[in-house]
Amino acid sequence: MTLKTVNPTDPGAADQQGKQDFLPINGTDYIELYVSNAKQAAHFYKSAFGFQSFAFAGLETGLQDRESYVVVQDKIRLVLTSPLYKGSDIGKHVERHGDGVKVVALWVDDATKSYQETVRRGATSYMEPVTHRDDEGEAVLSGVHTYGDTVHIFVERKNYKGIFLPGFKPWESAFETEPVGLKFVDHMVGNVGWNEMNTWVDFYANVMGFKQIISFDDKDISTEYTALMSKVMSNGNGRIKFPINEPAEGKKKSQVEEYLDFYDGPGVQHIAVATDNIIHTVEALQSRGVEFLRVPTTYYDTLFDRVGKIDEDIDPLKKLGILVDRDDEGYLLQIFTKPVGSRPTLFFEIIQRKGAVSFGKGNFKALFEAIEREQASRGTL
Repeated sequence: MTLKTVNPTDPGAADQQGKQDFLPINGTDYIELYVSNAKQAAHFYKSAFGFQSFAFAGLETGLQDRESYVVVQDKIRLVLTSPLYKGSDIGKHVERHGDGVKVVALWVDDATKSYQETVRRGATSYMEPVTHRDDEGEAVLSGVHTYGDTVHIFVERKNYKGIFLPGFKPWESAFETEPVGLKFVDHMVGNVGWNEMNTWVDFYANVMGFKQIISFDDKDISTEYTALMSKVMSNGNGRIKFPINEPAEGKKKSQVEEYLDFYDGPGVQHIAVATDNIIHTVEALQSRGVEFLRVPTTYYDTLFDRVGKIDEDIDPLKKLGILVDRDDEGYLLQIFTKPVGSRPTLFFEIIQRKGAVSFGKGNFKALFEAIEREQASRGTL
């Protein structure tokens, strides 16, 4: 583990570095998934993950080619979008990749300047700045391409007071479930192809102004059979963190290779969402049918030897399969869902930080062995 820079839990340090940013980012605005059936996907995220109905756009709001459902939980906004006609770009995306993340939207104060600064530094344009208006005001959106078919959209909403964005209306549903305690997006992990990690590290450094905060090589992230490499990029104030993975040579096919095969290219591998009480959150998710990767119970036999004293009792952690790791700043608790779609691609991480700013290096071996067991069951290891 190398090159730790800003501690994102230290507002003073974050603000000091943030003043130097040519691309200041306030946070994750929304994540848009292209899916085969947005209505059913919205129901899944509501019933299984505790998201709430928020906004809708489609034929009833003047859209002709797609419909989108927005669900929210605290600061997390998911936009679930499906095509209405065959042959559309959205449909082609779903046909090629399956359900997956298309847009990682970033909340900025000036979407035009964000676009100009990134394109000037070499980004490929996805959307020139455009102003959308309705009776609630105006929002400016622009966008650039990143790895694979994934894009970043810069969202400027300081002059908009509506429900989500112009063109959306409130979505009220008779079916709502209780939230499960998910708070915000902690980080998002991208998988890229062989020897592409440094290309995209350079992109985030030179085009987006991010810094590398952590690096893992195949000695850090390997098992008897598979390996991968990863570098973590973070923006100036530490609110956006993007680990980037690439495959490494191993005896068998790694999880990154499996992802690239089934997603048909680079893309977002998992979304890590934060909670203040991981035991409550995981209990609630499991009761609603969310499936998680499990490590052998022997993992907990030496837990305190590895991480020292923690606040939580070990029994519920062991029962639920929650992992623990410690760094110089504190410790974290984490657990990973199984893939949420038919293809073994996108999944979620639930994470609770108790001071730690790292990503669970001490859990990598146990976690990836658990993933390998799933790969073996699918016949793809």
